Amino acid sequence: MQPTPLSRFTSAPYIPPDRIFELTAQYQADPSPQKVNLGQGTYRSSTGDPWVLPSVQEARSRLANNGLNHEYLPILGHAQFRKLAARMALGEALHDTLGSRLATCQSLSGTGALHLAGLLLRHLHHLNLNPNPEGQTNRPLPKIYIPDPTWSNHHQIFTSLGFPVVSLPYYSAETRSLAFEPYLSALENAEQNSVVILHACAHNPSGCDPSTAQWREIAGVIKSKNLFPVFDAAYLGFNSGDVDEDAAAIRMFVGEEFGLEVGVCLSFAKNMGLYGERTGCFFVTTRSGEIARNTESVLEVLQRREVSNPPAFGAKIAALVLGDLELAGMWREDLKTMSGRIREMRTGLAEGLIRFGAPGDWGHLVRQTGMFGFLGLDEEVVRELRAEEDHIYMADNSRVSIAGLNPGNVEYVAKAIAERLRTRDV
Repeated sequence: MQPTPLSRFTSAPYIPPDRIFELTAQYQADPSPQKVNLGQGTYRSSTGDPWVLPSVQEARSRLANNGLNHEYLPILGHAQFRKLAARMALGEALHDTLGSRLATCQSLSGTGALHLAGLLLRHLHHLNLNPNPEGQTNRPLPKIYIPDPTWSNHHQIFTSLGFPVVSLPYYSAETRSLAFEPYLSALENAEQNSVVILHACAHNPSGCDPSTAQWREIAGVIKSKNLFPVFDAAYLGFNSGDVDEDAAAIRMFVGEEFGLEVGVCLSFAKNMGLYGERTGCFFVTTRSGEIARNTESVLEVLQRREVSNPPAFGAKIAALVLGDLELAGMWREDLKTMSGRIREMRTGLAEGLIRFGAPGDWGHLVRQTGMFGFLGLDEEVVRELRAEEDHIYMADNSRVSIAGLNPGNVEYVAKAIAERLRTRDV
C-alpha cells in the first residue's frame, strides 16, 4: 500500500476570520427579533433594510431596456466611467485643466484602487533603481504612512505588497477627537519621498476629519517633505450630502495653491450603494500629458496581470448616473437622504444616551461625521451588550456603523448602553 503523499498545503496556518465579517455572521445567526448590527459598514434605510438608490434603480432600468450585454470592458475599464469618476472628484474646472495630465484606471471598488496604487508605486520604484557602489539594486520600498486608527485593509494591502508601513497618531481616545498636533508632528518627521494615506472625508473608523485650515497645514508639510499623498475617497457625497464639500481636500492639494501630484482611490460602494458590484476607480495627477500617458500604460499592464479587465455592470450604472443630468440630480438628492439620515441617528443616539442617564459626555457623536465613529466604551461593556440580553453587535473597540441605527432601534440601543454604564458606575 502506497503511503499517502504529504499535502502541499500542510504549512498553511489557520488565520482567524475578519473580525467585522465574523461579527456580522454572529448577528445573522442570532434569532432575537431585537438584535442590532452596528458592525458592518453598509447603509440601511430608516426601516433597517438595504436601500437601492432611486437614481441607481432608474439607471438600471434604462440599461435593461437598452439591451444590456455582458461583453468585456477594455483593460483600463469603462472609458466614460473613468472620465466622469475623475471629474466628480476634481470638479469640472480642475478636471478641464488637468484632463490631459490624468492617468485613470477602473478598479475593484476602493480596495482594488488602493491595491493598484501600491502596484504602481512598487513597479515604478523598481524601474527607478540604480546600482549603488557595491552593485546592489535592492533599495527598499518607500515607507507608507497610515493614520492610527484606520481601515484595517490599508495595512493588509500595502504590507502584502512588501511596503514598510508606519502608523501616524491620528485619534485621541481621551478627547474623542482628531489628535492634530501629534499627527502633524509625526508627518513632519516622515522620511522624504515616502507615501502618506489620507482619508478624503468621513475618516474610518473615527469619524474625525481635519478642518480646512488643518488640511492646508497637512498639504504644506507633504509638499515640503516631497511626500506622495494617496487619498482613500470612499465616501464622496455620502459624508455631507455634497460631493464638492467632501472632495475639497483633494482639490486643495492638486489646485494652484499646492499643485501636488496625488493618487485618488474612489469607491462607489457607499455613495451609490453598489457594494456587490465592486465599482471603483484609481487615478493619479501628473506633471505632463506624456507622463500621464506613460503611467496609464503601466496601469494597463498591471491591471491585465491582476484581473485582466474589470466588471462592467456597476461601471455602466455609475457612468449613466454621473453623465445624465436628470439622474445626476436624482443622485444628489439620494446623497442628501443618506447623509441626512446618518446625522439624525447621531443626534438621536446622543440625545437618547443623555435622556437615559448614561454617564459621560456624548457630544463627540454629533461632532463626528460619516458612517463610523467610536462610542468610547470599554471592551467589557461591548461584550455585555453583545450578550444574550441585549443582542447589540459592535466591534470590540466600540467602533460603530451609525447606519445600523434607525428610528425603530435607536432608543433601544441608547437605553441598553446607558443601563450597562450606570451599572458599572455604581
